[in-house]
Formats: sequence, C-alpha cells, structure tokens
Amino acid sequence: MKIKTETKHAKLCYEHIGGKLGSLLLERFISTGWLAKEKAGEKDFYITEKGVEGFTKLGIDLSLIKP
Repeated sequence: MKIKTETKHAKLCYEHIGGKLGSLLLERFISTGWLAKEKAGEKDFYITEKGVEGFTKLGIDLSLIKP
C-alpha cells in the first residue's frame, strides 16, 4: 500500500503552473520587476526587459511563448 507522506502545492493547469507554487512564482516575478501590467486593472502581464534578462539567465526560451 502506497502512503502519501507530503502534499506539494503545485499543479499543472492547462499549459501553466497552478496552485500555490504558481501564485508564489507570479508574486515573485512581479516583485522583482520581471512581469508588469500596462494598466493596474488589466488581467494580462507583459515581460519587462529585466524579465527577459532574468528568464534568459534561467535558460527559458521566451521565443516559445505563444503570441
């Protein structure tokens, strides 16, 4: 019998990370200036120049993002 010892709060939701991990990543990317919004009320974010540098250093190929 397999026993679950610890739950991790990350999940795949469609094609993105959801759950607590997804929320924490979003908060961190905003606080570091990697993601921003054009206007405060909008739901969509854009990747800033600082974000392009940071994501690239992490080895993330931003050209794979769907427009």
